[in-house]
Amino acid sequence: MKKLTCALACAAALGLSTAGPVNAAGISNGSVKIGVLSDMSGVYSAIGGKGSVVAAEMAVHDFGGSVLGKPIEIVSADHQNKADVGSAVAREWIDKDHVDMITDILNSGVGIAVQKLASEKHTITMNTGAGSTALTNKDCTKYGIHYLYDTYALPVGTATAMVKGGGKSWFFITADYAFGHSLQGNTEKVVKSLGGTIKGAVLAPLATSDFSSYLLQAQSSGAQVIALANAGADTINAIKQANEFGIVAQGQKMAGMLVFLTDVKSLGLNIAKGLQFTTSYYWDRNDASRKFGDAFYAKFGKMPTMDQAGVYSAVMNYLQAVKTAGTDNADAVRAELGKMKINFFGTEGHIRADGLNVHDMYLVKVKTPKESNPKHGHGWDLLKVEQTIPGDKAFMTLAQGSCPLVK
Repeated sequence: MKKLTCALACAAALGLSTAGPVNAAGISNGSVKIGVLSDMSGVYSAIGGKGSVVAAEMAVHDFGGSVLGKPIEIVSADHQNKADVGSAVAREWIDKDHVDMITDILNSGVGIAVQKLASEKHTITMNTGAGSTALTNKDCTKYGIHYLYDTYALPVGTATAMVKGGGKSWFFITADYAFGHSLQGNTEKVVKSLGGTIKGAVLAPLATSDFSSYLLQAQSSGAQVIALANAGADTINAIKQANEFGIVAQGQKMAGMLVFLTDVKSLGLNIAKGLQFTTSYYWDRNDASRKFGDAFYAKFGKMPTMDQAGVYSAVMNYLQAVKTAGTDNADAVRAELGKMKINFFGTEGHIRADGLNVHDMYLVKVKTPKESNPKHGHGWDLLKVEQTIPGDKAFMTLAQGSCPLVK
Protein backbone atom coordinates (compact mmCIF):
# COMPACT_ATOMS: atom_id res chain seq x y z
CA MET A 1 0.00 0.00 0.00
CA LYS A 2 1.29 3.44 -0.92
CA LYS A 3 0.47 6.78 0.65
CA LEU A 4 0.91 10.27 -0.74
CA THR A 5 0.30 13.23 1.55
CA CYS A 6 0.34 16.61 -0.10
CA ALA A 7 -0.17 19.26 2.58
CA LEU A 8 -0.98 22.94 2.27
CA ALA A 9 2.63 23.90 2.92
CA CYS A 10 3.75 21.66 0.07
CA ALA A 11 1.24 23.25 -2.24
CA ALA A 12 2.45 26.70 -1.32
CA ALA A 13 6.04 25.69 -1.93
CA LEU A 14 5.10 24.49 -5.41
CA GLY A 15 3.40 27.78 -6.12
CA LEU A 16 -0.01 26.17 -6.50
CA SER A 17 -3.27 27.98 -5.92
CA THR A 18 -4.98 27.21 -2.61
CA ALA A 19 -7.62 29.90 -2.86
CA GLY A 20 -11.16 29.13 -1.85
CA PRO A 21 -13.40 28.99 1.20
CA VAL A 22 -11.85 27.34 4.24
CA ASN A 23 -14.02 25.33 6.57
CA ALA A 24 -11.64 23.02 8.41
CA ALA A 25 -14.43 21.84 10.69
CA GLY A 26 -16.07 20.27 7.64
CA ILE A 27 -13.21 17.81 7.07
CA SER A 28 -13.23 14.67 9.18
CA ASN A 29 -10.09 13.05 10.61
CA GLY A 30 -7.78 15.87 9.56
CA SER A 31 -7.57 15.12 5.82
CA VAL A 32 -9.47 14.07 2.73
CA LYS A 33 -8.31 10.57 1.86
CA ILE A 34 -8.85 8.87 -1.51
CA GLY A 35 -8.18 5.20 -2.21
CA VAL A 36 -7.10 3.92 -5.63
CA LEU A 37 -8.07 0.24 -5.71
CA SER A 38 -6.80 -1.41 -8.88
CA ASP A 39 -5.22 -4.41 -10.55
CA MET A 40 -1.53 -3.69 -9.92
CA SER A 41 -0.02 -6.91 -11.23
CA GLY A 42 -2.53 -8.89 -13.30
CA VAL A 43 -4.38 -8.96 -16.59
CA TYR A 44 -5.69 -5.37 -16.26
CA SER A 45 -2.62 -3.72 -14.71
CA ALA A 46 -1.64 -1.85 -17.90
CA ILE A 47 -5.15 -0.37 -18.11
CA GLY A 48 -5.12 1.07 -14.58
CA GLY A 49 -2.58 -0.12 -12.02
CA LYS A 50 0.30 2.17 -11.14
CA GLY A 51 -0.79 4.55 -13.90
CA SER A 52 -4.07 5.14 -12.07
CA VAL A 53 -2.16 6.03 -8.91
CA VAL A 54 -0.06 8.52 -10.90
CA ALA A 55 -3.25 10.01 -12.36
CA ALA A 56 -4.75 10.43 -8.87
CA GLU A 57 -1.56 12.06 -7.60
CA MET A 58 -1.60 14.44 -10.57
CA ALA A 59 -5.17 15.43 -9.75
CA VAL A 60 -4.21 16.20 -6.14
CA HIS A 61 -1.30 18.32 -7.36
CA ASP A 62 -3.40 20.15 -9.95
CA PHE A 63 -6.20 20.79 -7.47
CA GLY A 64 -3.74 22.56 -5.18
CA GLY A 65 -2.75 19.90 -2.66
CA SER A 66 -5.41 20.73 -0.11
CA VAL A 67 -9.14 21.29 0.20
CA LEU A 68 -10.90 23.42 2.81
CA GLY A 69 -7.52 23.98 4.46
CA LYS A 70 -6.76 20.29 4.97
CA PRO A 71 -4.35 17.97 3.11
CA ILE A 72 -5.42 15.47 0.49
CA GLU A 73 -4.01 11.95 0.74
CA ILE A 74 -3.87 9.12 -1.79
CA VAL A 75 -3.61 5.47 -0.74
CA SER A 76 -3.48 2.56 -3.16
CA ALA A 77 -3.70 -1.24 -3.17
CA ASP A 78 -3.88 -4.28 -5.46
CA HIS A 79 -7.22 -6.12 -5.40
CA GLN A 80 -5.72 -9.02 -7.41
CA ASN A 81 -8.98 -9.30 -9.39
CA LYS A 82 -10.58 -11.00 -6.39
CA ALA A 83 -13.79 -9.68 -4.88
CA ASP A 84 -12.90 -10.88 -1.38
CA VAL A 85 -9.48 -9.21 -1.50
CA GLY A 86 -10.95 -5.96 -2.80
CA SER A 87 -13.65 -5.98 -0.13
CA ALA A 88 -11.13 -6.67 2.64
CA VAL A 89 -8.96 -3.75 1.50
CA ALA A 90 -11.95 -1.43 1.25
CA ARG A 91 -13.16 -2.45 4.71
CA GLU A 92 -9.77 -1.70 6.27
CA TRP A 93 -9.45 1.57 4.41
CA ILE A 94 -12.85 2.78 5.60
CA ASP A 95 -12.81 1.42 9.16
CA LYS A 96 -9.17 2.05 10.11
CA ASP A 97 -7.73 4.53 7.63
CA HIS A 98 -10.81 6.75 7.25
CA VAL A 99 -10.78 6.73 3.45
CA ASP A 100 -13.46 9.09 2.11
CA MET A 101 -13.70 7.94 -1.52
CA ILE A 102 -12.55 4.87 -3.49
CA THR A 103 -11.90 4.99 -7.22
CA ASP A 104 -10.70 2.93 -10.21
CA ILE A 105 -11.89 -0.53 -9.00
CA LEU A 106 -11.06 -2.36 -12.24
CA ASN A 107 -12.98 -5.67 -12.56
CA SER A 108 -16.77 -5.79 -12.32
CA GLY A 109 -16.89 -8.56 -9.73
CA VAL A 110 -14.66 -6.52 -7.45
CA GLY A 111 -16.52 -3.33 -8.32
CA ILE A 112 -19.95 -4.68 -7.38
CA ALA A 113 -18.69 -6.11 -4.08
CA VAL A 114 -16.76 -2.97 -3.09
CA GLN A 115 -19.58 -0.63 -4.08
CA LYS A 116 -22.02 -2.55 -1.88
CA LEU A 117 -19.69 -2.65 1.12
CA ALA A 118 -18.65 0.99 0.82
CA SER A 119 -22.23 2.17 0.52
CA GLU A 120 -23.20 0.26 3.65
CA LYS A 121 -20.49 2.27 5.37
CA HIS A 122 -21.60 5.60 3.84
CA THR A 123 -18.53 5.92 1.61
CA ILE A 124 -18.53 7.15 -1.98
CA THR A 125 -17.14 4.99 -4.78
CA MET A 126 -16.36 6.46 -8.21
CA ASN A 127 -15.82 3.43 -10.42
CA THR A 128 -13.81 4.20 -13.54
CA GLY A 129 -12.55 0.69 -14.35
CA ALA A 130 -15.43 -1.78 -14.20
CA GLY A 131 -18.01 -2.08 -16.96
CA SER A 132 -21.05 -4.05 -15.79
CA THR A 133 -24.35 -2.19 -16.03
CA ALA A 134 -25.35 -3.91 -12.77
CA LEU A 135 -23.46 -1.13 -10.95
CA THR A 136 -26.27 1.30 -11.79
CA ASN A 137 -29.09 -1.21 -12.14
CA LYS A 138 -29.87 -4.06 -9.73
CA ASP A 139 -26.68 -3.46 -7.68
CA CYS A 140 -26.92 0.33 -7.57
CA THR A 141 -26.30 2.05 -4.22
CA LYS A 142 -26.82 5.48 -2.72
CA TYR A 143 -23.10 6.30 -2.77
CA GLY A 144 -22.00 4.34 -5.86
CA ILE A 145 -21.06 6.25 -9.01
CA HIS A 146 -20.33 4.53 -12.34
CA TYR A 147 -18.14 7.20 -13.83
CA LEU A 148 -16.54 6.32 -17.16
CA TYR A 149 -18.22 3.71 -19.39
CA ASP A 150 -20.45 0.65 -19.17
CA THR A 151 -21.32 -2.45 -21.13
CA TYR A 152 -24.38 -0.75 -22.63
CA ALA A 153 -22.45 2.21 -24.08
CA LEU A 154 -19.68 0.10 -25.62
CA PRO A 155 -21.81 -1.84 -28.16
CA VAL A 156 -23.93 1.22 -28.96
CA GLY A 157 -20.85 2.49 -30.78
CA THR A 158 -18.91 -0.59 -31.86
CA ALA A 159 -21.62 -3.14 -32.63
CA THR A 160 -23.79 -0.57 -34.40
CA ALA A 161 -20.90 0.42 -36.68
CA MET A 162 -19.97 -3.17 -37.47
CA VAL A 163 -23.50 -4.40 -38.20
CA LYS A 164 -24.18 -1.41 -40.44
CA GLY A 165 -20.85 -2.15 -42.12
CA GLY A 166 -22.04 -5.63 -43.09
CA GLY A 167 -21.16 -7.72 -40.03
CA LYS A 168 -24.56 -9.33 -39.55
CA SER A 169 -23.68 -12.65 -37.86
CA TRP A 170 -21.76 -12.79 -34.58
CA PHE A 171 -19.93 -15.28 -32.36
CA PHE A 172 -18.72 -14.34 -28.86
CA ILE A 173 -15.60 -15.25 -26.90
CA THR A 174 -16.57 -14.04 -23.44
CA ALA A 175 -14.74 -13.52 -20.16
CA ASP A 176 -16.49 -15.80 -17.69
CA TYR A 177 -17.48 -13.33 -14.96
CA ALA A 178 -19.86 -10.42 -14.39
CA PHE A 179 -18.23 -8.02 -16.88
CA GLY A 180 -18.05 -10.48 -19.77
CA HIS A 181 -21.59 -11.73 -19.30
CA SER A 182 -22.92 -8.17 -19.15
CA LEU A 183 -20.97 -7.09 -22.23
CA GLN A 184 -22.10 -10.07 -24.30
CA GLY A 185 -25.73 -9.64 -23.25
CA ASN A 186 -25.85 -5.95 -24.10
CA THR A 187 -24.00 -6.45 -27.39
CA GLU A 188 -26.40 -9.20 -28.44
CA LYS A 189 -29.32 -6.82 -27.90
CA VAL A 190 -27.75 -4.21 -30.17
CA VAL A 191 -26.89 -6.76 -32.87
CA LYS A 192 -30.39 -8.27 -32.87
CA SER A 193 -32.08 -4.86 -32.84
CA LEU A 194 -30.27 -4.06 -36.11
CA GLY A 195 -31.29 -7.32 -37.76
CA GLY A 196 -28.15 -9.29 -36.96
CA THR A 197 -27.95 -12.87 -35.67
CA ILE A 198 -25.95 -14.69 -32.99
CA LYS A 199 -24.18 -17.84 -34.16
CA GLY A 200 -22.95 -18.88 -30.73
CA ALA A 201 -20.64 -18.11 -27.81
CA VAL A 202 -17.96 -19.68 -25.67
CA LEU A 203 -16.84 -18.72 -22.14
CA ALA A 204 -13.14 -18.27 -21.35
CA PRO A 205 -11.69 -17.93 -17.83
CA LEU A 206 -10.15 -14.59 -16.84
CA ALA A 207 -6.42 -14.38 -17.62
CA THR A 208 -6.53 -17.06 -20.30
CA SER A 209 -3.23 -17.36 -22.18
CA ASP A 210 -4.28 -19.84 -24.88
CA PHE A 211 -7.31 -18.86 -26.96
CA SER A 212 -6.74 -21.39 -29.75
CA SER A 213 -9.68 -23.68 -28.97
CA TYR A 214 -12.06 -20.74 -28.54
CA LEU A 215 -10.90 -19.13 -31.79
CA LEU A 216 -11.30 -22.40 -33.70
CA GLN A 217 -14.90 -22.66 -32.46
CA ALA A 218 -15.53 -19.09 -33.55
CA GLN A 219 -13.92 -19.72 -36.93
CA SER A 220 -15.92 -22.88 -37.55
CA SER A 221 -19.18 -21.08 -36.71
CA GLY A 222 -18.91 -19.15 -39.94
CA ALA A 223 -19.87 -15.92 -38.16
CA GLN A 224 -18.89 -12.75 -39.97
CA VAL A 225 -17.83 -11.12 -36.68
CA ILE A 226 -15.91 -12.70 -33.80
CA ALA A 227 -16.65 -10.51 -30.78
CA LEU A 228 -14.27 -10.41 -27.83
CA ALA A 229 -16.25 -9.69 -24.68
CA ASN A 230 -13.11 -9.40 -22.58
CA ALA A 231 -10.40 -6.82 -21.90
CA GLY A 232 -6.74 -6.14 -21.20
CA ALA A 233 -4.23 -8.93 -21.72
CA ASP A 234 -7.08 -11.30 -22.65
CA THR A 235 -8.04 -9.11 -25.60
CA ILE A 236 -4.40 -8.74 -26.65
CA ASN A 237 -3.76 -12.49 -26.55
CA ALA A 238 -6.95 -13.32 -28.45
CA ILE A 239 -6.25 -10.83 -31.26
CA LYS A 240 -2.61 -11.88 -31.58
CA GLN A 241 -3.56 -15.54 -31.83
CA ALA A 242 -6.37 -14.79 -34.29
CA ASN A 243 -3.78 -13.03 -36.45
CA GLU A 244 -1.49 -16.06 -36.25
CA PHE A 245 -4.34 -18.29 -37.41
CA GLY A 246 -5.07 -15.95 -40.33
CA ILE A 247 -8.69 -15.52 -39.28
CA VAL A 248 -9.03 -11.90 -40.45
CA ALA A 249 -7.09 -12.64 -43.65
CA GLN A 250 -9.64 -15.35 -44.41
CA GLY A 251 -12.55 -12.91 -44.20
CA GLN A 252 -13.90 -12.86 -40.63
CA LYS A 253 -13.74 -9.63 -38.63
CA MET A 254 -12.58 -9.21 -35.03
CA ALA A 255 -14.59 -6.93 -32.74
CA GLY A 256 -12.90 -5.83 -29.54
CA MET A 257 -15.85 -4.82 -27.40
CA LEU A 258 -13.60 -3.16 -24.80
CA VAL A 259 -10.22 -2.02 -26.08
CA PHE A 260 -7.78 0.36 -24.42
CA LEU A 261 -4.96 2.44 -25.90
CA THR A 262 -2.34 0.25 -24.25
CA ASP A 263 -3.85 -2.79 -25.98
CA VAL A 264 -3.34 -1.16 -29.38
CA LYS A 265 0.23 -0.17 -28.48
CA SER A 266 0.99 -3.74 -27.40
CA LEU A 267 -0.54 -5.25 -30.54
CA GLY A 268 1.15 -2.81 -32.93
CA LEU A 269 -0.49 -1.14 -35.90
CA ASN A 270 0.30 -3.96 -38.33
CA ILE A 271 -1.99 -6.27 -36.34
CA ALA A 272 -4.50 -3.79 -34.90
CA LYS A 273 -4.99 -1.56 -37.97
CA GLY A 274 -8.64 -0.99 -38.84
CA LEU A 275 -9.96 -2.21 -35.48
CA GLN A 276 -12.95 -0.14 -34.35
CA PHE A 277 -13.94 0.33 -30.72
CA THR A 278 -15.71 2.71 -28.38
CA THR A 279 -13.97 4.81 -25.75
CA SER A 280 -14.63 7.83 -23.54
CA TYR A 281 -11.12 9.32 -23.87
CA TYR A 282 -8.33 9.57 -26.42
CA TRP A 283 -5.36 11.80 -25.72
CA ASP A 284 -5.41 13.50 -29.17
CA ARG A 285 -9.12 14.35 -29.31
CA ASN A 286 -8.93 18.00 -28.22
CA ASP A 287 -6.69 20.53 -26.49
CA ALA A 288 -7.75 19.47 -22.97
CA SER A 289 -7.12 15.78 -23.61
CA ARG A 290 -3.76 16.55 -25.25
CA LYS A 291 -2.71 18.69 -22.29
CA PHE A 292 -3.42 15.90 -19.82
CA GLY A 293 -1.91 13.28 -22.12
CA ASP A 294 1.37 15.16 -22.39
CA ALA A 295 1.51 15.79 -18.64
CA PHE A 296 0.78 12.12 -17.89
CA TYR A 297 3.42 10.99 -20.38
CA ALA A 298 5.98 13.24 -18.67
CA LYS A 299 5.20 11.49 -15.37
CA PHE A 300 4.65 7.89 -16.50
CA GLY A 301 6.31 7.47 -19.90
CA LYS A 302 3.07 6.36 -21.56
CA MET A 303 -0.06 8.05 -22.79
CA PRO A 304 -3.06 7.49 -20.47
CA THR A 305 -5.77 4.92 -21.02
CA MET A 306 -9.37 6.03 -20.64
CA ASP A 307 -9.38 4.43 -17.18
CA GLN A 308 -6.35 6.41 -16.01
CA ALA A 309 -7.81 9.61 -17.46
CA GLY A 310 -11.06 8.72 -15.70
CA VAL A 311 -9.31 8.42 -12.34
CA TYR A 312 -7.79 11.88 -12.78
CA SER A 313 -11.18 13.35 -13.69
CA ALA A 314 -13.04 11.54 -10.89
CA VAL A 315 -10.60 12.77 -8.24
CA MET A 316 -10.74 16.34 -9.55
CA ASN A 317 -14.54 16.44 -9.61
CA TYR A 318 -14.82 14.75 -6.22
CA LEU A 319 -12.52 17.33 -4.67
CA GLN A 320 -14.49 20.15 -6.29
CA ALA A 321 -17.67 18.70 -4.77
CA VAL A 322 -16.01 18.56 -1.32
CA LYS A 323 -14.93 22.17 -1.70
CA THR A 324 -18.37 23.36 -2.81
CA ALA A 325 -20.17 21.35 -0.13
CA GLY A 326 -17.81 22.65 2.56
CA THR A 327 -17.39 19.15 3.99
CA ASP A 328 -16.29 15.60 3.17
CA ASN A 329 -19.56 14.21 4.56
CA ALA A 330 -20.62 11.57 2.02
CA ASP A 331 -24.29 12.64 1.87
CA ALA A 332 -23.40 16.28 1.23
CA VAL A 333 -20.73 15.44 -1.33
CA ARG A 334 -22.94 12.94 -3.19
CA ALA A 335 -25.70 15.54 -3.34
CA GLU A 336 -23.26 18.08 -4.76
CA LEU A 337 -21.96 15.61 -7.35
CA GLY A 338 -25.55 15.09 -8.47
CA LYS A 339 -26.03 18.83 -8.98
CA MET A 340 -22.77 19.86 -10.63
CA LYS A 341 -21.65 19.59 -14.23
CA ILE A 342 -18.96 16.91 -14.46
CA ASN A 343 -16.02 18.27 -16.42
CA PHE A 344 -14.26 15.61 -18.50
CA PHE A 345 -11.46 17.05 -20.62
CA GLY A 346 -13.48 19.67 -22.42
CA THR A 347 -16.85 17.93 -22.35
CA GLU A 348 -19.54 17.87 -19.67
CA GLY A 349 -21.51 15.10 -18.05
CA HIS A 350 -23.99 14.73 -15.22
CA ILE A 351 -24.47 12.09 -12.54
CA ARG A 352 -27.97 10.67 -12.26
CA ALA A 353 -29.83 9.36 -9.22
CA ASP A 354 -28.79 5.80 -10.10
CA GLY A 355 -25.11 6.83 -10.04
CA LEU A 356 -24.51 6.77 -13.80
CA ASN A 357 -22.31 9.56 -15.16
CA VAL A 358 -23.82 10.38 -18.55
CA HIS A 359 -21.35 11.88 -21.05
CA ASP A 360 -20.28 11.62 -24.68
CA MET A 361 -18.55 8.49 -25.99
CA TYR A 362 -16.43 8.15 -29.12
CA LEU A 363 -16.17 5.55 -31.87
CA VAL A 364 -12.51 5.30 -32.88
CA LYS A 365 -10.53 3.35 -35.45
CA VAL A 366 -6.94 2.17 -35.25
CA LYS A 367 -4.72 3.87 -37.82
CA THR A 368 -2.66 2.08 -40.41
CA PRO A 369 1.14 2.39 -40.11
CA LYS A 370 1.06 4.88 -43.01
CA GLU A 371 -1.56 7.06 -41.28
CA SER A 372 0.34 7.21 -37.98
CA ASN A 373 2.98 9.89 -37.41
CA PRO A 374 5.69 8.38 -35.16
CA LYS A 375 6.86 11.86 -34.16
CA HIS A 376 3.41 12.88 -32.92
CA GLY A 377 2.35 12.08 -29.37
CA HIS A 378 5.60 10.40 -28.36
CA GLY A 379 4.85 7.46 -30.63
CA TRP A 380 1.22 7.10 -29.46
CA ASP A 381 -0.47 8.45 -32.62
CA LEU A 382 -2.60 5.33 -32.89
CA LEU A 383 -6.27 6.25 -33.28
CA LYS A 384 -8.62 8.49 -35.20
CA VAL A 385 -11.99 9.58 -33.85
CA GLU A 386 -14.73 8.66 -36.32
CA GLN A 387 -17.89 9.58 -34.47
CA THR A 388 -19.09 11.32 -31.31
CA ILE A 389 -21.92 9.45 -29.60
CA PRO A 390 -23.95 11.85 -27.41
CA GLY A 391 -24.41 10.74 -23.82
CA ASP A 392 -28.19 10.49 -24.09
CA LYS A 393 -27.70 8.00 -26.95
CA ALA A 394 -24.72 6.14 -25.50
CA PHE A 395 -26.11 5.24 -22.09
CA MET A 396 -29.17 3.42 -20.83
CA THR A 397 -32.01 5.73 -19.83
CA LEU A 398 -33.51 5.75 -16.35
CA ALA A 399 -36.65 4.18 -17.80
CA GLN A 400 -34.63 1.23 -19.12
CA GLY A 401 -32.80 0.62 -15.84
CA SER A 402 -33.72 -1.32 -12.73
CA CYS A 403 -32.14 0.65 -9.89
CA PRO A 404 -34.40 0.42 -6.82
CA LEU A 405 -33.31 3.93 -5.78
CA VAL A 406 -35.08 5.42 -8.78
CA LYS A 407 -38.81 5.82 -8.31
